[in-house]
Amino acid sequence: MSFVFDIAAAGQQSALGKYNQQVANRNALVKEQEAEAIKKQTEFDIAKFDQQFEQLTGTTKVATLKSGAELSGTALNILRYNAEQAEVQKDVMDYNSKVAQSQKMEEANFARIQGSIAKRSGQIAALGSYARAGQSLLRIGDVTGII
Repeated sequence: MSFVFDIAAAGQQSALGKYNQQVANRNALVKEQEAEAIKKQTEFDIAKFDQQFEQLTGTTKVATLKSGAELSGTALNILRYNAEQAEVQKDVMDYNSKVAQSQKMEEANFARIQGSIAKRSGQIAALGSYARAGQSLLRIGDVTGII
């Protein structure tokens, strides 16, 4: 009668493998959403940085003109340097964001791989249970003289 339990176990192992795959796929979706959130946050941060930089530039121009100096020479060089540094800073922010997004996408891919492995493991375990059930039936047939 152990073959009955083996057949039941096979169904449960297969179902568990599918469930674990669904969990891994859900985890993958979460990682993809995290990557998208990083992208959106970076867009927001760069927009805010641009706004703050424009305010700083405006304040610097007003202070320069208010002091009686002209926007030429050193003052103009400082504004140009600040603009170049702002672009470098935005490039660094964008690069770091893309690296973080790539890491999240890799985590998503890895979760899907783990899910496939979990499903396959459940299938293999189920096949083992079916094989044990078959062996039990063969033993019963051998003992009873049917086979």
